[in-house]
Amino acid sequence: MTDFLPKDVQEGLDAARKRDLRRRSRLRVLAGEEVYPILRFWGTGFALDADQVQHIRGLVDIYDGTRHLYQSLIIASAVEAGELICTMKRSTAAHDAPPLDYVRDEDAPVGYLPRA
Repeated sequence: MTDFLPKDVQEGLDAARKRDLRRRSRLRVLAGEEVYPILRFWGTGFALDADQVQHIRGLVDIYDGTRHLYQSLIIASAVEAGELICTMKRSTAAHDAPPLDYVRDEDAPVGYLPRA
């Protein structure tokens, strides 16, 4: 078996792989006003399609569909094998409500009824 493929066949396979990754992934990165699909995601970074964006840096938001997952600080990005590899310095989980500065009692009532 040979490991060599003609250039046009290899480009077609790469394009099909990127299209499949883009279609399967619901993860998106919001950088300023631009939104890019995330091809791969791991604990310290993620990969974007290098055909869509060549360089990205700074504070970005990561979404799963419409749900805000993380706010991340990208310190480095480099193009490798058609993917823009972004390295995160920090990634903070997004919350729906502000953090409480007290302990909420489990048996506390949800609300109070007014007196008639």
